[in-house]
Amino acid sequence: MLTGELRNQIDAIWNAFWSGGISNPLEVIEQITYLLFIRRLDDAHTLAESKALLLKQPLANRVFPEARDDKGRPFDDLRWSRFKHFAPAEMYNVVGEHVFPFLRTRGGDGTTYSHHMKDARFTIPNPALLAKVVDMLDQVPMDDRDTKGDLYEYMLGKIASAGQNGQFRTPRHMIQLMVELVAPTPKDSICDPACGTAGFLVAAGEYLRQHHPDLFNDPQLREHFHSGLFNGYDFDNTMLRIGSMNMALHGVDNPDIRYKDSLAQNHASDAEAYSIILANPPFAGSLDYENTAKDLLAIVKTKKTELLFLALFLRLLKPGGRAAVIVPDGVLFGSSNAHKALRQMLVEEQKLDAVISLPSGCFKPYAGVSTAILLFTKTNSGGTDHVWFYDMQADGWSLDDKRQPLLPPEKLGANPQQALTDADHAKNNLPDLLARWPERDSNERQRERTEQSFCVPKAEIAAQGYDLSINRYKEVVHEAVEYPPPKEILAKLAALEEEIQAGMKELEGLLK
Repeated sequence: MLTGELRNQIDAIWNAFWSGGISNPLEVIEQITYLLFIRRLDDAHTLAESKALLLKQPLANRVFPEARDDKGRPFDDLRWSRFKHFAPAEMYNVVGEHVFPFLRTRGGDGTTYSHHMKDARFTIPNPALLAKVVDMLDQVPMDDRDTKGDLYEYMLGKIASAGQNGQFRTPRHMIQLMVELVAPTPKDSICDPACGTAGFLVAAGEYLRQHHPDLFNDPQLREHFHSGLFNGYDFDNTMLRIGSMNMALHGVDNPDIRYKDSLAQNHASDAEAYSIILANPPFAGSLDYENTAKDLLAIVKTKKTELLFLALFLRLLKPGGRAAVIVPDGVLFGSSNAHKALRQMLVEEQKLDAVISLPSGCFKPYAGVSTAILLFTKTNSGGTDHVWFYDMQADGWSLDDKRQPLLPPEKLGANPQQALTDADHAKNNLPDLLARWPERDSNERQRERTEQSFCVPKAEIAAQGYDLSINRYKEVVHEAVEYPPPKEILAKLAALEEEIQAGMKELEGLLK
């Protein structure tokens, strides 16, 4: 957890950018990302120096060469620990004219982070702002992994609060819920084909650290955790840099986060490569057939991006792999041939585990569209017996544009620190949902359709044209209302009519 002091430090850095003339929140986080990366390179070089000194061996894996750059500046001056002491004008010159060219051409340690720095742009407008930000960032503790990760998440939260860029952010508690539902293991291979700031991958990493801490004692599992377990695509280079840094600050050394237009490129090399898909992809509408990957069109012939992404998930999953993905409600009941064919495929050819209906305000203020979480397992041989439905009505936050918490922090999220009362459950359904999820093949099958969660047999879903909207199967309880006998009602109406007529006569007399 971040202390108030650390939050204030980050707020001060953010405000310094805004008052210094950089008002685009993505540009702010991008410039901070570059500076954090530069500091990270210096820390790595310092660690290598200390190791070499301790072992009395030559320095290996040198980040900053001993020579000078092509402009005659010693590479040693490009280190954070050196230029942070320079006067503002000289610091500005070193960072803009030497450090950033170094990042674009040869800087880094060969990881995915350094790869995404090849088009790094230095846009801080003046020496005073740079000196101020460097000094502030230097005061932020970066030794503890939890602190580093929480700091960056806090900064990313400012993107969501800044308006139009909030579409890049899935609420953190919803991400954590979906990770809990798929329960990744150290041997899994996880992919988010629209990874953005890598929120799903980060949450999966934190889940593994919490539930499988012994994985780091196994050399093979430790290597897999740092280089192979986490995979992400995006076609926005800014998002790739931010997502890569997010993973770095959460202690993942070399995730595979790379540029790819998920719907436009062939996926032969990645077919059946992953055991878990976690995603909340953008649903922009329609694509041209010419720009759509042919291997996806072979699964479902459509221009609708929401259906193409589902086809992509099926393409990327290994047999036995599982997915938790967010889809717009139209996927659940759309009447086109492509909609029906894809739903039939999920139910008949794969194993559709659950449909979780989300509150319509979940993604406000950026989108009010109704959405759902689909959970399915790729089998290529069917397996759907019953489908578990859950009608989530509250996620712990208000469903208006402000999205304020409805409960104290210790009662929020899928795993709250304190048990919830019935009144609390009405404001946060996540713990109940998570508790009922393992019971979907047993106790949940006995639940009535009037309850918040229930199961529907596959045969009934097929009979309904594979409609997956919860309202198709949910039954509403109608309270019994007792009415007086008809004669009594008619007598009252007659008496009322007499009163009205008497009133009309009295009114006519007054008017004369």
